[in-house]
Amino acid sequence: MAGIYIHIPFCKKACTYCDFHFTTSTKYLNEMVEAICMEIVMKKDRLANQQVESIYFGGGTPTTLPSAALQKILATIERLFSISSNAEITVEANPDDLTAQKITELRKLPFNRFSIGTQSFFNEDLIWMNRAHNAQEATDCIKRSQDAGFEKLTIDLIYGYPLLSDDKWKHNIQTAIELEVPHISAYSLTVEPRTALAHAIEKGKQPMVNDDQSAEQFLMLVDILTHNGFEHYEISNYSLPGKYAVHNTNYWKGVPYLGIGPSAHGFDGTDRYINVANNAKYLESIGKKQLPETIEQLSNADKFNEYVMTSLRTMWGISLEKVSAEFGNRPKELILRNIKPYLSDEKVYIDNHNIYLSNKGKLFADGIAAALFLEEDEWD
Repeated sequence: MAGIYIHIPFCKKACTYCDFHFTTSTKYLNEMVEAICMEIVMKKDRLANQQVESIYFGGGTPTTLPSAALQKILATIERLFSISSNAEITVEANPDDLTAQKITELRKLPFNRFSIGTQSFFNEDLIWMNRAHNAQEATDCIKRSQDAGFEKLTIDLIYGYPLLSDDKWKHNIQTAIELEVPHISAYSLTVEPRTALAHAIEKGKQPMVNDDQSAEQFLMLVDILTHNGFEHYEISNYSLPGKYAVHNTNYWKGVPYLGIGPSAHGFDGTDRYINVANNAKYLESIGKKQLPETIEQLSNADKFNEYVMTSLRTMWGISLEKVSAEFGNRPKELILRNIKPYLSDEKVYIDNHNIYLSNKGKLFADGIAAALFLEEDEWD
């Protein structure tokens, strides 16, 4: 099985915290759609003899495109690839885009899953983030989507920002539960360089992010959702049983996927490729029938470290048997040596030849993973 990711680099507004590649200008929207379709054609042999299990439109905000443009891209994919009959086909959307008319249009396309950028159910928080929607739209679009038959929904929520009290955070979580959303992605606010938020903090116009607040709200989230039947299957992702995100789960399991559009990443099972994160350069390159990508050849250490980083974040953990089978006994011996301090303070535990994070350890996931990384010279 394989996946396809399409990056649509357009948004109505620039959120204060966002560092994804996008533009608020739609001047070259039609040219971008044509270029994306051309890149799909140019990469049609990348997934030869593989069935596509997931297609994901991200961005940016894909629903800023007219439905006819989305249909054109989907038709190009369907013409060139073998798509599984039960493939997960997701489109990211903002609540203000999901009007009754837009949902009706999307329902006629192959999309069967919405990823909705809700972020909060409080107006003052949405204004602070410079989101384009309001709290009423956040609630209404979920109900409207469900009424239209989109049962596969996920929403994004953000925690750890100055305006978010614990009571407001509980309200946001409870609202998602009451709306019967089967999947929730929740992220701690991070201050990325060159964003409006980073600039405001540097100028003293906004307070620094409080790490203790983020940690407390993360644990609160885990507790409330797991007590309401959700599985915490990846650090930032929660779902009702069997409702995991197929596309993202395949990322974490190292499944090959095609990356299309400016700034998109792809993985062929051996190497990674990264498209240029510049719309003009992307269009120029495709116009010359040249792929706008840089190839990153992954060493044994790169592949091992990526496996450790992604697997440790999931409820499936690091398989010591897989480490031994794919990387050799030496990496397995080193990972068991390097994990000892975290076993001692109960940040991780080993069960049936798998290494898992405890809830305490989930607060330190990146640091623990980094401590398990190996250098190229540490192999047999």
